[in-house]
Amino acid sequence: MSQIATLIGAPDAGAVTPALVETLRNAWGGGDAIWLSGGDAAEFGLEAVPDNLWAVWSELQALGVDLVVQPEEGRRKKMLLADMDSTMIQQECIDELADEAGVGAHVAAITAAAMNGELDFDGALRERVGLLRGLPESVIGDVLKTRITLMPGGPVLLATMKAHGAYAALVSGGFTAFTAAIAARLGFDENRANTLIAVGGVLTGEVGMPILGKQAKVDALEEITTHLGISEADVLAVGDGANDLGMLLRAGTGVALHAKPSVAAECDVRINHGDLTALLYVQGYARDQFSDC
Repeated sequence: MSQIATLIGAPDAGAVTPALVETLRNAWGGGDAIWLSGGDAAEFGLEAVPDNLWAVWSELQALGVDLVVQPEEGRRKKMLLADMDSTMIQQECIDELADEAGVGAHVAAITAAAMNGELDFDGALRERVGLLRGLPESVIGDVLKTRITLMPGGPVLLATMKAHGAYAALVSGGFTAFTAAIAARLGFDENRANTLIAVGGVLTGEVGMPILGKQAKVDALEEITTHLGISEADVLAVGDGANDLGMLLRAGTGVALHAKPSVAAECDVRINHGDLTALLYVQGYARDQFSDC
């Protein structure tokens, strides 16, 4: 069978039931079900992509289950290319900084519009950073310690892929002060992001040029795969915003993780209920193959 259908639910929610898996497998004439994690994830083979895939996907969403159908060949990837904000961490760093500066609600609204593709990313970033002018640079460290939390499943995703020889790159439209810390904490091999400019320990309201936006993420995909001697088909990319779409559509597997509606609509792999361990199930890893983080 050339295709694999994977059903994934939120960890320990029990949404992926034997009855559900068997009903779908029988309806689609699939192969034997393989349980990747009891109650959380299962898969089975298919001869071809079903004509009613997205209708079934929509029905399963209502049950708290994500459904991915993809070619079986080459689904285990050699590289992870990840966004940071609202992907590897649960927050948007610039929104947290803005909250410290007393302009949190205003900046958060701009961030949401930019991530949904409603605003030009570069212009929106410059506008938001401008509102941080005068904020002590030390606030960055405070935000990292008190406001930033890892997305569930991230440490296991990194540990497992790296244990199997994969390269991991964190590429963000956010800021190096945050990506450096998150990359070190999770074990990324490299990180790329924008630079907040500070003078005398105070943010100037300016961002270093050129701005790392949508195209820069595509450039990172091209540059890193060339350096590693692998193809773009060997890459699993994950993100949630409009500035991630370029890399998501170019990578062998592009995952829209809890993504903005306009972003998810462009991607064949959409994870709305599972956490970052869903990216392991999509590659065929079973829970007992996960590495300790």
